[in-house]
Amino acid sequence: MADPSLQDLSQLTAVELRDALASGEVSAREATSHFLAAIDSTNKQLGAFLTVTADQAMTDARSADELHAQFVRSDRRNELPPLHGMPTAFKDLTDVAGVPTTHGSAALEHKPALEDGALAATLKAHGVISLGKTQVPEFGLTAYSENRVAPPSRNPHSLARSSGGSSGGSAAAVAAGLVPFAPGTDGGGSIRIPAGACGLVGLKPGRGVVPSGASAGDAAKLVVAGPLAKTAADAALLMDALVPRGQAPDGGYLANVGRAPGPLRIGVTLDSPWAGIYPFQIEEEAMDALSLGIRLLEKAGHMVTEAEIRYDNRYPEAFTTAWTAGVGSARIAPQREALLTPLTRTFRRRAQQRSTLKVNEALGFLRQFEHDTIAQYSDWDLMLMPTLAQTPRPIGWFTGGGHSGELWPSEWAGDADEDYKRQCEYAPWSSMVNVCGLPAISIPVHRTQGGLPMGIQLIGRPGSELVLLQLAAVLEIR
Repeated sequence: MADPSLQDLSQLTAVELRDALASGEVSAREATSHFLAAIDSTNKQLGAFLTVTADQAMTDARSADELHAQFVRSDRRNELPPLHGMPTAFKDLTDVAGVPTTHGSAALEHKPALEDGALAATLKAHGVISLGKTQVPEFGLTAYSENRVAPPSRNPHSLARSSGGSSGGSAAAVAAGLVPFAPGTDGGGSIRIPAGACGLVGLKPGRGVVPSGASAGDAAKLVVAGPLAKTAADAALLMDALVPRGQAPDGGYLANVGRAPGPLRIGVTLDSPWAGIYPFQIEEEAMDALSLGIRLLEKAGHMVTEAEIRYDNRYPEAFTTAWTAGVGSARIAPQREALLTPLTRTFRRRAQQRSTLKVNEALGFLRQFEHDTIAQYSDWDLMLMPTLAQTPRPIGWFTGGGHSGELWPSEWAGDADEDYKRQCEYAPWSSMVNVCGLPAISIPVHRTQGGLPMGIQLIGRPGSELVLLQLAAVLEIR
């Protein structure tokens, strides 16, 4: 590797930067100041960061350098935290001590968090330095990161388009080189959707694999934390920090990511549980990505065959009931309800009108749906489909506003049901993975003539996170 002090640190992979920090070739202060400068020069146009904590980040970097010097003097360098001095950022649904958590909502009072949430605490214990909080949709509800708090998060590959959601700001930051990698959270596609839109590797681990990713009030157990990264190895590096010792593969994810998995049976399907209520069209660019993905997987020695999956048509109502239950109980002052976006306000009202019995019936159905779907998937090792049915959407497309300025108007043009319909048509293969608790990964494999990234999604069996990362590593070497 060339001397990283003489080149743009943004061009290093996260693994390379980790090694440079550990060896002392690059100091934590140098890395932190570099990425803060990148944020300062780019974020106004990109909208990836909602809050930048530059002063605290530099303070943490100085402490990291002092600790590094102490460990070097005492010949204990190998005892440094594995991500010592690595800059990153947290989506603004995650509490970081001393920083307001807006949840992307103008209806909430934005008070600084008293302590780190579980995800931030876990990664800080592994040595990361937080540069700030990234843009999210209101309460993380949507597949786009646009709200009434700050400018929308834009796609680095085309600033007129969305970076996806709900980890859209984090994905934009990684893709634009503002941080080397970032954790996301995924309750219905919120890692994989922005990964697909921004051309990243985005891994949603299986249920329970990353304990710090659990979300309070998530009765359906949909939400899990996982990595957003430019390479499979970088995603594996972050997984080694997210997964507790003793639960990761022998040697860890990074040590094993370069080993190609043995021949796998892969079922390719375009079936979706949303198709009955929202029939959707798959754009040519999505099919191009899928076709290329199939060829690459077959070239790597895997058997890809068609799979017909039948989904229960009661799924959309049950999922929507579970997905929106939390917003119904959110503490929002009555006089501030009008500050909610139309989608949030509509789903909050409906959630408050549902009986506990109705919610419990939905949760019971989803557990049966999980059992039935996993049984159908069991004929294959992995399931394959496009990550998204459409190219990254223009800013304002979901809400019907088409607004391209820095801030949204006080009233959005679209209605909540049309907004939700468009999201389900855009990402029809995401949410059922969360309901089933299975691991899944979005892998970038294709670029359109206009330069937009398109990816494929692979859904694995329980415990197959390493296999998914290994396949991502195989596909990126082509």
